[in-house]
Amino acid sequence: MSARPSMHVLLAAPRGFCAGVDRAIQIVEQAIAKFGAPVYVRHEIVHNRHVVERLQRIGAIFVDELDEAPDDRPVVFSAHGVPKSVPAEAERRDMIYVDATCPLVSKVHVEAQRHYNNGAEIVLIGHAGHPEVVGTLGQLPDGAITLIETVEDAKAFEPRDPASLAFVTQTTLSVDDTAEIVAALKARFPAIAAPHKEDICYATTNRQAAVKAMAERCDVVLVIGSETSSNSMRLVEVALRAGAGHAALVEDANAVDWARLEGATTLGITAGASAPESLVESLIAAVGERYDTQVEELRVTDEDVVFKLPRILTIEAAE
Repeated sequence: MSARPSMHVLLAAPRGFCAGVDRAIQIVEQAIAKFGAPVYVRHEIVHNRHVVERLQRIGAIFVDELDEAPDDRPVVFSAHGVPKSVPAEAERRDMIYVDATCPLVSKVHVEAQRHYNNGAEIVLIGHAGHPEVVGTLGQLPDGAITLIETVEDAKAFEPRDPASLAFVTQTTLSVDDTAEIVAALKARFPAIAAPHKEDICYATTNRQAAVKAMAERCDVVLVIGSETSSNSMRLVEVALRAGAGHAALVEDANAVDWARLEGATTLGITAGASAPESLVESLIAAVGERYDTQVEELRVTDEDVVFKLPRILTIEAAE
């Protein structure tokens, strides 16, 4: 029997769950524990099938819109944020609702509202149709925010008043792509107001930095994540741009095209912010079944961010 080929595995760190995703999952779990099953969840709580299916097994029912949930059961809003009309409708129906919007997305909502209150025209850099973008656009009246997706959009944009402009961004974008769009806007509109602090979240930034640090050494980079996960898709793009021979998004170890690894000697592995660490462990085990593996973790920074749960889940009902 021939010896198995060798594979050096570079494991990016940080990877996987961010604080906002961790909090959102805990919110669904705690809501089920507090109110009993079923608890309804508007949209996927986070963009990962494995997470969604596990929560379904313990009593979560996922719906696309609020009108699919009954008045008498609690509803959770996803980590991506929702238009203001959604909680307003829940209140009108006297529903118990828990908002799992990531606090870093809520920060963008607050910024957009502040600029609007100050009379500024607002530009949102993001991807059309993404739930986070839909939620941010829905914070203000129609037409108050213009969505810009590309450098070309930035160059074509014609504001009402170039002297009264502000921009915010989706939190899960490519750091480099966003910097190019911002540069194009600033070149045309030097007075445009920027966020007080970077809108792209710490976790997106850190996961992209870790992939950049390892990509050039990798024949192949595998990113564990869902095709609906913006931050996971960006990791594939970052890996290719940073010098990886090949990069692919895989939902789990079962989705790996092993033929792509033939002849490779160095494999990079990371996971998007909504992918559980168990999927990383399963992928490493699957690689180990086929190769003589040596695993090296490449860590660019440590993360210690924790977000508090909403008060409705942490207070006991008054006796």
